[in-house]
Amino acid sequence: MRKEYLKLERVDGPLIVLSDIQDVAYGEIVTIKVDGGKDMRKGKVIKIEGDEVVIQVFEGTAGISTENASVKFTGKPLEIPLSKEILGRSFNGVGEPIDGAYQIVSNLRANTNGRPINPVARKYPKNFIQTGISSIDCLMTLIRGQKLPIFSGNGIAHNELAVQIVKQAKIEGANSDNFAVVFGAMGVRHDDASYFIRSFESAGVLDHVVMYLNMADDPIVERISTPRCALTAAEYLAFEHNMHVLVILTDMTSYAEALREISSTREEVPSRKGYPGYLYSDLSTIYERAGMLEDREGSITLIPILTMPNDDITHPIPDLTGFITEGQIVLSRELNQKNIYPPISILPSLSRLMKDGIGEEYTREDHADLSNQIFSAYSKVQDIRALSQIIGEDDLSDVDKLYLQFGREFEEYFISQKPTENRSIEETLDLGWKILSILPANELDRMPPEMIKKYYKAHKE
Repeated sequence: MRKEYLKLERVDGPLIVLSDIQDVAYGEIVTIKVDGGKDMRKGKVIKIEGDEVVIQVFEGTAGISTENASVKFTGKPLEIPLSKEILGRSFNGVGEPIDGAYQIVSNLRANTNGRPINPVARKYPKNFIQTGISSIDCLMTLIRGQKLPIFSGNGIAHNELAVQIVKQAKIEGANSDNFAVVFGAMGVRHDDASYFIRSFESAGVLDHVVMYLNMADDPIVERISTPRCALTAAEYLAFEHNMHVLVILTDMTSYAEALREISSTREEVPSRKGYPGYLYSDLSTIYERAGMLEDREGSITLIPILTMPNDDITHPIPDLTGFITEGQIVLSRELNQKNIYPPISILPSLSRLMKDGIGEEYTREDHADLSNQIFSAYSKVQDIRALSQIIGEDDLSDVDKLYLQFGREFEEYFISQKPTENRSIEETLDLGWKILSILPANELDRMPPEMIKKYYKAHKE
């Protein structure tokens, strides 16, 4: 039988401290009875030092004193009930309903901490996911089972991009019965959360979306649990019901800052920019839960979104995320200021799994060569733009002027598209050839002669 402790040692901000405690585990969930049971709250053990235990209270410590509260340890980590009834529902960061409907009733309660997928049991991701967004589909192709983060900045249209991907994503073999979206939001504003809900509802996909929302004014310890609840639900749908699940997590920067705050509360020695030294391993426990299993039909494709502080891609959060994940989509403030949507900066963006999910079997035979040539040409555009600022555009060679024209049309017609515009992969590749045909054929040095003969001449005409 579990003991109930009737007296607190002290209350310190959002924390309560108990002493002379035995048989307690780190991360264990506790129930807190205030004023004899009139107010019930939950907490989580965040520090154990000798016989002293520090507990973070999910609902905050307002109204709690050392004399009016009792604590009971459950002996369990955070668990959430799971069934297919979670589809179409909204929960807070610890899995409790916030949509006014009933709590999920199920015999299955899963530990939210989960475990990364065993590398031996992983199936290599290969199948192409069509997002309908040309710059992603052609140049940094999303593959089923991949972890592909979006690196953004404050005020850039990353929320709109995430919604468009959810609305338009097409996975081979997936239909309305076996496709689901799990959306986890950490530290978001209420208007942002309302925007996502309205967007999913207007697109008619809300019935296949599970939402775990932690608002900016919600407890930070709940923020730590939110992505784990979301991925626990995704694992259940993918590996128990063979569904193809797209997981969107925003904003991982808020998550990392919550981790830093809790680390400071524990009085741990800080590392880079005050973040805990275990930030890398902590992020990996989230990201590595995405993928596919050899003996399951389902899949988890993960798109975490993070806002880079001061647009610094070398900041610890994007830096470590890039090491763990399989590429990145980087959004550009410069393109955003030009009113180009989506403002994807293609040169620092990449998909490391792209090469295995494109080509004749998956997209089209010219995809890889076209992608390489566009990267090469657009890279040269940046050099010529820098040169033109020094000597003036009029003094450039005729070929350099064609490159500048290519750069302008590439940004205006290929990268830029409407938030509701859904381009097929064939339309995207044809558009790439049409814009590439601005350049002379002898400038296509990354393209095999047979591809130039087959596609370049047709689009040049």
